[in-house]
Amino acid sequence: MLFNSFQFLLFFPIVTIIYFLLPYKLRWVHLLVASCIFYMAFVPIYILILLATIIIDYIAGIMIENAEGRRRRAFLILSLVANIGVLVIFKYYNFFAININTLADASKAGFSIPLLKILLPIGLSFHTFQAMSYTLEVYRDNQKAERHFGIYALYVMFYPQLVAGPIERPQNLLDQFHAKHDFSYDNCRDGIRLMIWGFFKKIVIADRLAIIVNNVYNDPRHFNGVALTIATLFFAFQVYCDFSGYTDIARGAAKTMGYDLMLNFNRPFASKSVTEIWRRWHISLSTWFFDYLFNPLVASLRKWGRWAIVFGLLFTFFLSGLWHGANWKYIIWGSVYGVALVYEFLTKNFRKKIFSVLPPTVNKTISIFLTFSFFVLASVFFRGKSVKDALYIFAHLFKGWKSVCSVSGIKSVITAIGGNDTVYGSFNVVIGFLLIAFLEIIQFRTKDTSPENIVRNSSSIVKWSYYYFLIIAIFVIGAYDNQEFIYFQF
Repeated sequence: MLFNSFQFLLFFPIVTIIYFLLPYKLRWVHLLVASCIFYMAFVPIYILILLATIIIDYIAGIMIENAEGRRRRAFLILSLVANIGVLVIFKYYNFFAININTLADASKAGFSIPLLKILLPIGLSFHTFQAMSYTLEVYRDNQKAERHFGIYALYVMFYPQLVAGPIERPQNLLDQFHAKHDFSYDNCRDGIRLMIWGFFKKIVIADRLAIIVNNVYNDPRHFNGVALTIATLFFAFQVYCDFSGYTDIARGAAKTMGYDLMLNFNRPFASKSVTEIWRRWHISLSTWFFDYLFNPLVASLRKWGRWAIVFGLLFTFFLSGLWHGANWKYIIWGSVYGVALVYEFLTKNFRKKIFSVLPPTVNKTISIFLTFSFFVLASVFFRGKSVKDALYIFAHLFKGWKSVCSVSGIKSVITAIGGNDTVYGSFNVVIGFLLIAFLEIIQFRTKDTSPENIVRNSSSIVKWSYYYFLIIAIFVIGAYDNQEFIYFQF
């Protein structure tokens, strides 16, 4: 079930109202059933895969807590193998098989690995990583094993963040499922406000920008550098508004029932370095890799000194790219970030001396501009249909810019990227830039991604005018084609 669908428009209020009408002891049952319905709206049969891993991890958590020494580690490994095994089979098997078959054909080895005709369960990487964080935290003695099977199942399947995060830690969510949440007007108000902002970012900004991005990136060889640059810039804001919009809706839906999900985005485009981006972008995933992969890896290689950090960064972001998708373009995208982080780590002191001669405001402005430019350029690999298309776009980004030296040239570019429709194309391009400007003004004023802070101390007229504007914009200029959230594919 998509958040931006008519079904969810009915699902959300019904689930929330029934939640508060039920006795406290039955609420977990209601939420678990609702989460199953939410998940099964995609591919019903895949609920069995989720159930199998839930049972394995539930038992493993208890066994880990009760065991000692090697048996304790053995139960952890069993849990990790089960979760990673599901990922490998459904997400990576065909990718590895295709690449092995390609090498076999090139070397005339005379064999081929059969491919599997299976669909990728939606949000598999998200709930798999959340499940693994549970057994890892139990193993580290940071979390008591959950004895209530239904509560543990709800921890993995909680519908707001089931298919695209945030990837929660058990310490944050499990205790909340045991607590009683009475109806709170403040929670309901804040949750709905956050959901409206999320819908605005997704339906109005992301899906409106997607019209231009899809038109150009689906066939980049028909466009010059101006169109490719505009589409690439638009995609940076599209993917941000699409994913952070989902997170806002998820956090808002949970908040109405009294549950607090972690902040997953914190104005990433205000980052002054690539390192800072990953402290602000998809925070739940970056901290997951930091805590469970990077730190243990660097600790095990501490004899290498600073080169342990270098290797840790490269390996972590290689796997981060692979996490995003079984495709070389994602691996290259992740590896590019790994190289950038290594560069920043090795040149930190040198760059600090160079930029120290500049006034702080100039230093900050240049740093933000360079960091954002890197993010935009790196996103070409993320959005391109293939590595070949991404390389073509890079090679042609700076070609054809003479065309914008005339009114007719600008008009032809806008018409082309808008789908050969002058009026419709012009509207989408102009409204796209205006929406980006509006987003940045709001986030600059609020210093976070929550819209209510900008009008919290304003008069009722200003406050309600602001929310009416968001709601009207959703209905009037929102793009309604039930476009899935980008991160659902991961």
